[in-house]
Amino acid sequence: MIRIAVRRVALTILPLTMFSAPASAQLFWNPPDFSAPPVTGAEPEMNLGLPGATPEELRAGLVWNLRAALNVAALQCDFEPTLLTTSNYNATIAHHDSELADALKTVEGYFQRTAGKGKPGQAAADQYGTRIYSTYSTVQAQRGFCQVAGSIGRDAIFADRGHLYEVAQKRMGELKKSLTLSGEQYFGTPGYGFRASLPSLAEGCWKVNKKKGDLLLSSCKAQWDAEAAKPAG
Repeated sequence: MIRIAVRRVALTILPLTMFSAPASAQLFWNPPDFSAPPVTGAEPEMNLGLPGATPEELRAGLVWNLRAALNVAALQCDFEPTLLTTSNYNATIAHHDSELADALKTVEGYFQRTAGKGKPGQAAADQYGTRIYSTYSTVQAQRGFCQVAGSIGRDAIFADRGHLYEVAQKRMGELKKSLTLSGEQYFGTPGYGFRASLPSLAEGCWKVNKKKGDLLLSSCKAQWDAEAAKPAG
């Protein structure tokens, strides 16, 4: 009987412990529509930096850019743990290691073909890797980028091996758009749809009243009301 009673108490307490802990901070905002059609890598807005690349090289470039973007997100977006950008990145490179290795080999082969065999090609490939990292590093557009990167990371870890390129083709256009500074869409910006207006603090606008406190004179109050009535924006 004692054992049964203990189990009942445990079952009663469990739901409370599950829901009483405070939730981690989240991105509570209404972002703009970042959706974009699938890409091949040849689109000017993708700016892959691989002029004259073959379709295979463009596909590899997309995959390598996706890896770089998710890596940057793992470093920059950990302020919001629920996005799982770090764990998703680690799982992605483990799950798709073979495809990522092939993508790197193809990208390096592109620079061996276009910049020169040996050291010139390798140097160009190294510079390219550094350059694409800086492309996805953002501060002002961090909220949008991190939210999209978190979503793409989930797609990446559930994609079948050998099919990471499909995730890249489907979502890299969206990721590029998320790098553009944007604000809250529900309330609008600037000012989130409202205006804060303060009355003049000049001595000539106030009358001292011992019973009611300082009173704003009617002339200054009318000016304050007119300022507060202006539309936000």
